[in-house]
Amino acid sequence: MEAATLGTSLPVPCVQELAKESLTTVPTRYSRDPPIISDIAAASSPQIPVIDMQRLISEQFMDLELDKLDHACKEWGFFQLINHGVNDSLVNKVKGEIPEFFDLPMEEKRKYWQTAGEMEGFGQAFVVSEEQKLDWGDIFYMVTLPTHERKPHLFPKLPQPLRDTLEAYSAELKNLAIKILYLMAKALGMKPDDIKDLFEDGCQMMRMNYYPPCPQPELVIGLNSHTNATGLTILLQMSDVATR
Repeated sequence: MEAATLGTSLPVPCVQELAKESLTTVPTRYSRDPPIISDIAAASSPQIPVIDMQRLISEQFMDLELDKLDHACKEWGFFQLINHGVNDSLVNKVKGEIPEFFDLPMEEKRKYWQTAGEMEGFGQAFVVSEEQKLDWGDIFYMVTLPTHERKPHLFPKLPQPLRDTLEAYSAELKNLAIKILYLMAKALGMKPDDIKDLFEDGCQMMRMNYYPPCPQPELVIGLNSHTNATGLTILLQMSDVATR
């Protein structure tokens, strides 16, 4: 998929800056009426599938774990991956440096802000009208691979420590994604190289989500319902969910 075909979005205010204003009510453009958020803490839900990458590559446990992977993909559409092989120290650097990036002064972040007709940069995704309800959250979105698709004012201009960290992280995720797709193909009874050929030189995007505290959380949505137009999404949770 060409990066240019991924869509556009109108520039929007920074929710992180709004949250600093000690608001007591949510601005109209973010408020959903009637309230749609239920008591998640009180709800019971089944345990999501957990897939162990080390078992997937073990001769002893591969078949059993492939069956679990097959079930997770067909019945759930997602799973938690453990023992994935991505370096722990690199993951911790990502978790430490991305919040620092969001905490840059606004004048610095404006250098990376979305422009009209673009979706990459700081902002929100798929905002198509001035009347559209907005999510209570900011994103930073950019194409990371192939390198020639990178916007010159985004990835190459990131603060040096973060740029180096994301360069390494991007490479690790590409390798992990190919492994997962290879194993998914195997679970489907396909020739693994067939699915590998489809994705090995494909486009990789990176999206960072930031959800600031909200004075009326029952009226807002941090991330609206959507379907990712990608072959595979790898999600890293930066921190535990907190309510304030």
